[in-house]
Amino acid sequence: MKKILITGENSYLGQALNEWLSRQPEKYSVDTIDMRDGTWQDRDFSAYDVIFHAAGIAHSSSNSKTKDLYFRVNRDLAYETAKKAGKQAVKQFVFMSSILVYGSETTLIDKNTAPNPGNYYAQSKLEAEQLLETLASPDFKIVILRSPMIYGKNSKGNYRKLSQLVRKIRIFPDIPNQRSMLHIDNFTEFVKLMIDNEESGLFFPQNEDYVTTSHMVSSI
Repeated sequence: MKKILITGENSYLGQALNEWLSRQPEKYSVDTIDMRDGTWQDRDFSAYDVIFHAAGIAHSSSNSKTKDLYFRVNRDLAYETAKKAGKQAVKQFVFMSSILVYGSETTLIDKNTAPNPGNYYAQSKLEAEQLLETLASPDFKIVILRSPMIYGKNSKGNYRKLSQLVRKIRIFPDIPNQRSMLHIDNFTEFVKLMIDNEESGLFFPQNEDYVTTSHMVSSI
């Protein structure tokens, strides 16, 4: 049985993964923890095989007043959590990064695309990745997930905003763009496979097909 600790117990992704893995209680034992009050520092991580780190600030911003908060939460908290996990013999650390490390203007992305973060959120995620990679070893596997927009039941963020907008307007421009997206069920199954296969490295989970925004609007 794999024992998994999810940080950010109230996060959309953390709750979804908890529900997905809890379908197989004979294979997975899942706990969650709130990272906001600092009590995580006293938590014994040695009981866990995997930590899925979903704690973080998810809203993109270039406001200079929020810069320190983004880096303190998205970069420093992730690094300190992983460092503690490594010292306490956790075998795998799964970090939620973002496709936005490539910038908001980049559409078609492959393994040769260079990161180009355009705001504090994306920059803090990229710097967290770089710090986490220094902790990786054969005994402590680091998984970095650069996911695109995740949508599905009860999803938050841009997809919810778009869905609400579509229900209020009758006209939407037919712009021939392409973007990757990821359904929440595909995401949780992907993380399960990362855990099952004891993977390490950098991954780009996404739906098989790219989406044109106007076509998605039509479907909504």
